Amino acid sequence: MKLFVLVAYALMMVVVIIFTARKNLTLNGFLLGGRSVGPWMSAFGYGTAYFSAVIIVGYAGSTGWNVGLSAVWCGIGNAVIGSLLAWLLLAKPTRRIGERLQVSTMPGFFEKRYHSKTLKIIASLIIFVFLLPYSASVYKGLGNMFTKAFGFDYTWCVIGIALLSSIYLFAGGYKATAITDFIQGIIMLFGIIAVVFYVVKAAGGVGEGLNLLGTPEVGGQNMNTLLPPEGKGTWLLSNVILTSLGVLGMPQMIHKFFAIKDEKSVKRAMVISTVFALIVAGGAYFAGSFGRVILSKITDPATGASLASMVSAKTLPMDQIMPTILTNKEVVGIPDAMLGLFVVLLLSASISTLTALVLSSSSVITLDLLGALAPNMKPKTTLWTMRSLCVAFVGLSLLINFTMQNTPIISMMSLSWGTIAGAFLAPFLYGLLWRGVTKAGAFAGVAVGALVSLVPPLATGDMSLAPYSGAAAMLTSLILVPVVSLLTKKSGFTQAQLDEVFGEAKA
Repeated sequence: MKLFVLVAYALMMVVVIIFTARKNLTLNGFLLGGRSVGPWMSAFGYGTAYFSAVIIVGYAGSTGWNVGLSAVWCGIGNAVIGSLLAWLLLAKPTRRIGERLQVSTMPGFFEKRYHSKTLKIIASLIIFVFLLPYSASVYKGLGNMFTKAFGFDYTWCVIGIALLSSIYLFAGGYKATAITDFIQGIIMLFGIIAVVFYVVKAAGGVGEGLNLLGTPEVGGQNMNTLLPPEGKGTWLLSNVILTSLGVLGMPQMIHKFFAIKDEKSVKRAMVISTVFALIVAGGAYFAGSFGRVILSKITDPATGASLASMVSAKTLPMDQIMPTILTNKEVVGIPDAMLGLFVVLLLSASISTLTALVLSSSSVITLDLLGALAPNMKPKTTLWTMRSLCVAFVGLSLLINFTMQNTPIISMMSLSWGTIAGAFLAPFLYGLLWRGVTKAGAFAGVAVGALVSLVPPLATGDMSLAPYSGAAAMLTSLILVPVVSLLTKKSGFTQAQLDEVFGEAKA
């Protein structure tokens, strides 16, 4: 039965490919869906690009293991900051300025806003390089779940997922992803509600689960409260900042604002997106907080030890917490049909994220990097180059996935998000909302933000530092960009240059 659910989902995607492949014959149609995507599709596209197997499998399980119930602050942060605040601050000006300047990518915005082709090229390279490990982490989370649920070979499993993603994106472009994201978003909503139900049931109910989580044998002090355990406050705050505030600087998320139909659609999309995030992210982290309780009830057939003790001893990776829980028959007992729905939930979330990442990466390389080197490239050539780069990006991310098998999902995602958001959050946010940002301020934000994120984990070889350095990079850049801009305001832009970006100032 679970295999039937999976096949039905795959057939649905094939139908979408057939339906949309003829629609995207232009570059604008392939990349932005003709800037005609309505509020529901935009909101669901934003949500499904936000939450993948990385969040639901990797982050929810490991965060819940580390801090217990207080993991739900990540879900609340994702909804309030990563969705509500992002739409409130960025959506309208991104749509307005993007259409005025005829740009459709973040590096393209940087070039026109700061009159710097160099900044565009640097941004394009950062996006391409650091979206790769994030994509690889999505494959890993999904591959782990498929292996547990179906017994599929991990290698062939992720290759199949990659092929499916690249084919439907190559054929249909953004319109295909928008339609599929809407369908997948509905699957995710039902799926995450079912996940919470079965996890709470296996824990013995909310009250019993929290009582057990507070015992020294299972969890410990504050593991069953919204206050993080002693010594974990900074770690939790760093992850909330990383997964929530970081979204405001991620190009695959900003892309949704460039493509939305009009400014009237933004308010409705904002509400839908926030509710979606609260249900999906809040539900995922809430379920993950019971990981210790359920694993303490499951024993390893070979050793007789509880799986909770194996996670503590690091013989069972944290990446395996949620896949192990959801596929356990003795304690959790999820029916095959429902397990199939869970796998489709993760597949839906992950493919939506992957296609958003692939489209963002291929577009910045084609339009911003190659476009800078060959400005007279014909539109048809540009379109086919972008399509080909979609396939190439999928191949590279697969290669990284296979070479980073022993790297935890949370570390791969943290390094990627921390570096990209650390570099771009402040220059993009201030560039949209404040006329006073200078070119020097933008360059300072990009350079220092990237370095603060990268240096600690790479210099020490300790990838567990990535959430801390990523959060620090964003906050540092948010302070540095206005400071440098105020110090270099005499070398700022002319009124005519600013009017080109923001429109003529009112008298």
